[in-house]
Amino acid sequence: MSIFRRLLGGASEQDAGSGPAPDAVERARGSATGSPGAAADRSAASPDADTAAVRRIVSQLEEFPPERARYLAAAAYVLARVTNADLAVSPEETSFMERTLVAESGIAEAEAVLVVEAAKQQARLFGSTEDYLVTREFKLISDSPQRLRLLRACFMAAASDGSISSAESATLDQVASELDIDTADLAGLRTEFADRLSVVQAMRAARGAETAGAGDPPR
Repeated sequence: MSIFRRLLGGASEQDAGSGPAPDAVERARGSATGSPGAAADRSAASPDADTAAVRRIVSQLEEFPPERARYLAAAAYVLARVTNADLAVSPEETSFMERTLVAESGIAEAEAVLVVEAAKQQARLFGSTEDYLVTREFKLISDSPQRLRLLRACFMAAASDGSISSAESATLDQVASELDIDTADLAGLRTEFADRLSVVQAMRAARGAETAGAGDPPR
């Protein structure tokens, strides 16, 4: 069972064989930043506990039960928070989040586009006030293994374009702290993804250049 299937709780309750209409994904991309619909009224089991960002993302998940939509929205926001840490969510990072949601949670492609785009927009517009609140909310509605799996998914998303930037690395540490991740578990993830850390890549490139220079014949 892959990380997102465990993280998001398996396939959705909707018919897995009913895919979106041919133009559904493009319509989803065009409407992802639109105003919340009627689903906002049932966005979560405890509306007062939701942050504004979570409620806006939940409005794109009207086919899901409120508790599952709230969980999925909070997880999507945390992923977007990490990938937006350097103020540039790459196409590879966006594609990773969309593909993984489609393949591993049972969500339709058009819905995955809506969720990811809404999460990215909320992280861009309201990150300064919502980052901590949404991450804290996810902590409250998840258990320890789910929180660790979400953090690993964040590492995977940040690394999907080939490099985890310094800003993303710092945000991963912050998310780990807010989710109360064990220090040893965080260290294990950093070891696993060490080759993708931009700082490590830069150091290795510099050493390679020095080695190459040392081998040049004197002039």
